[in-house]
Parts: sequence; C-alpha cells; structure tokens
Amino acid sequence: MSQDLLAAASDNLPTFTVSELSAALKRAVEDGFAYVRVRGELTGFKKHSSGHMYFGLKDEGAVLDGVCWRGSQRNIRFRPEDGLEVVCTGRLTTYPGRSKYQIVVETMAPAGAGALMALLEERKRALAAEGLFAPERKRALPFLPETIGVVTSPTGAVIRDILHRLDDRFPRHVLLWPVRVQGETAAQEVAQAIRGFNALPAGGPVPRPDVLIVARGGGSIEDLWGFNEEVVVRAAAESVIPLISAVGHETDTTLIDFAADRRAPTPTAAAEMAVPVRSEIALQLRQSEGRLAACFERWLHQHRQHVTGLGRALPRPDSLIGQAAQRLDDRAERLTLAMRGLTRERGAQVAQMGARLRSPADLIGDAGRRLGTASGQLAFVLRGLMRERVAQFQRFSDRLLPLPLTERLGQQRLALAVLDDRLEHGAGRRAEAAAERLAGLSKLLESYSYHGVLERGFALVRDGDQRPVRTAEAAAMADRLELEFRDGRLAVQAASAAGSAPAKPRKRATPPKEQRRLL
Repeated sequence: MSQDLLAAASDNLPTFTVSELSAALKRAVEDGFAYVRVRGELTGFKKHSSGHMYFGLKDEGAVLDGVCWRGSQRNIRFRPEDGLEVVCTGRLTTYPGRSKYQIVVETMAPAGAGALMALLEERKRALAAEGLFAPERKRALPFLPETIGVVTSPTGAVIRDILHRLDDRFPRHVLLWPVRVQGETAAQEVAQAIRGFNALPAGGPVPRPDVLIVARGGGSIEDLWGFNEEVVVRAAAESVIPLISAVGHETDTTLIDFAADRRAPTPTAAAEMAVPVRSEIALQLRQSEGRLAACFERWLHQHRQHVTGLGRALPRPDSLIGQAAQRLDDRAERLTLAMRGLTRERGAQVAQMGARLRSPADLIGDAGRRLGTASGQLAFVLRGLMRERVAQFQRFSDRLLPLPLTERLGQQRLALAVLDDRLEHGAGRRAEAAAERLAGLSKLLESYSYHGVLERGFALVRDGDQRPVRTAEAAAMADRLELEFRDGRLAVQAASAAGSAPAKPRKRATPPKEQRRLL
C-alpha cells in the first residue's frame, strides 16, 4: 500500500532539466546569501593569465571556493598568499558547469593586523637568513651627489617635499622614476625602477644617479605592504647605487628599510640625508680659509725669523767678495806670467826644430842625385836584359837553322858535361845532409837512452821477468831482483830473502840491433 502511494506521489512531481535545476539553485543561493562576509585561510591561491584570482577559503571543517574578478582587485591593498587568514566580503553563487558553489569576492582584508605582522616577521627572518640585511652590505652615501634618483608617485606630495627640501639645502639634478606606491602592481614597479636606475650606463645620455631615494607617505600596514614584498627587498639589496628608504612616517617600518643603505623617517629627512646644507659648507669654507691664511702667516713669520737668524751667522758679503776678488787678481797675474814663459819656451822649441830642418834646395838636390843613380842602374839592367834576350833569340834561331852533326854532338857533349857536374854536386850535398841528420839522431838517441842516467850513478831495478820495478812494494813481492849499473848487472834478493850469496857481476848487455843501427 505504501509503495503504491509513493509511486502515485512521484507521478505528480514536476520534471526539471539539469539546466533548469541548476538555475533554480543559483537563484536560491544568490537570493539567500546576497552579501556575506567570510573568514578563512587562503589555500590554493592562483592568479590566472586573464587577471582573475582563484583560491579557496578553509577552516577546520570545510573549504569554500572563491574567485575575485580583475576589476575588483583594486580594493585589495595587500598581496594575497597561501596560509594568510583573511576576511572576504562578497556574494555566494553557483557554478553550474561543475555543480559547485563559490563566493565572488569584492573586498579582501587580512583578518586583523596580527596576521600580517606574523607574515611580515616570517618573511623578515627568511630574508635575514640570506644575509640581505647584513651591515657589511651597507654602502656609504656620497657627500655631494651630482644626480639624485627618486622612486615615488609623480602626483603625491612626497616628490614636492623632496624637491623643496633639496632647493633649500643644496639644489641638485633630480631624476624621477614614476611608480605606483599602493596596490597590487606597486611592488613590481618599485623593483623595476630600482633596477632601471642601476642599469643606466655611466656617461650615457641620461645621467646615472649617485644616490637613490625610495619614498612614500604614511598609511596603514596594508597600504605600505608593497614595500614588504620580497621582490622590492631583493632589488634594494642588489642596488649598486647607495639607496635611502623613506617609506611612511617615523613609526612605520617596512622590510625595504632593512635592505636599504640608510633609513629616513620621512621623505623630507631623506632629502636632508642626500645633500648637505650649502650655507653651512660655505661657512665652513670661509672658516677654513681664515684658518689657512692665519696658519700661512704664522708659518711665513717663523721662517722669516729663522732666515734672519741664519743671516746673522753668515759673514758680510763685501768681505767674501773682497777675498774672492783678491784671489782672482792673484790668479790672473800668475796666469799672465805663465803664458809669457810658455810662449818663450814654445818659441825656442820651434827655433830648434827649424834648425834641424833641411832647406828645400838641398832636398831637391839629393833627390836629383838619387834619381841619376837609379837611372844609371836602370840603364845597366836594361842593357843586361837586352843582351839576355838577344842570346835567347840567338839560341832559338840556332835551333831552327840546320846545323852540322859534329856541331850538334859537341853541343850535346857540353850539355852532358854540365849535367854531370850538377849531378855530382847534388849527390855530394845529399850525402852531407844525410850525415848531418844521422849525427842529430845519434845525439837524440843518446839523450833519450837510460844509459846516460846510469852514467850519473843511478841503477835500474828489474824483476825475474826483466820488467822494471818502480815501487818498493813491487820489489818486496818479487822473488828475484837484478840491478843494472853503468859497468854491468848484479843479481840480488829482496829484504825478505836477504842472506843469500850475491850474484857475480855480469857484463853490460849488448844493445839491440835497432840501437846499434842508430849508433
């Protein structure tokens, strides 16, 4: 019965399509939750290329999907991150394409300052651990920069305060890099401005700043959150140009203050740090000029007194000049006398040399006599040479003309006799030369022979093999020794074999055949 009633009731229910049911649910959710505030922790945060943001809001028991359209992001004054507890204001709706509901966020704020401060402290510890806040990274500011680069909003009061303060203290050339100092893109623009100033080439068409000022007026922690972003802190730490941070008021603190080389409590104070006071410098210059002039006067006075004291110890100039003049006169007189004596001496030497010289007539006469003698000798030599040439010509002519046999035989006999005489004379001279050479070799042999040494009283010691004994050790080791004197030989024994009868003297040995031949 119950099943029949249930079937009858189901037949009376209206039938919806999926789209109709999804549209009905969407209207019911949007009408029931037209405007709500939700508190939760961000998770799965993602920013799409279209500019929309997608994320989730979670607590201990549930997760709510959320979306923030690009047009609504101008109301968000901080950069959302996973793990940050936020309060979102918007309306609930459904997404029929996936059968889920979500919140369309119009505004988003951190869930109290404590959440942002906790995130700030965590980021500060992480960046400090990398050494970005180390004191040794800080650079000294230039005393008087030529160009000052300012990174701030071009429409705010900050740039006017900085320019006014620079004009009061010391006017300098200022370059402004306009950026947004609040909103989602503020951090990226500030970082790009810092890196852009550092990328300017030195000596280029745009002067490179000597110091940078990053400035912004006061505001809440959400308004200043862009200067706590990691990209800004890293750009400030990497800056080669000294950087002054002037963000907020004196009580406001951001992470760029720790990475900058100097922190100014206000933008006006940053301008005061960048340049000195021109009037004070002028006063210091005048005071330094006065002190320098006074010091120079004292130095000049002291040295004038010192020179005066030294002058008192010096002798008078006229006395020094008088002595020098007297010495000059004495040297001049001695020089004159010496020149006269030298002139007389050189004159006498010239006269002596002139007396030794012969007159040109005598020289010409001697030369003429020598020429006559040489011409006579030359004529004699020419006559002899002529006779010799005539005789040679006669001999040649005799050879050419036929002669009788008897005359030719007579001439040949005469020539043969001449050759015989020359042969006999040459053989005699060769024999004499050989005899002289033989006598010289004999004397050389006698000088090299050891018999000459024996003639002077020495003796030659030989062993049993007739080899000479040159040391006492060799003599002690020999079993038999023989001594040769100038008149014969004698056989002896060494000291170890002493006591045996001495041998009879022997006659002098006959020299070898080669020696006898030389003798």
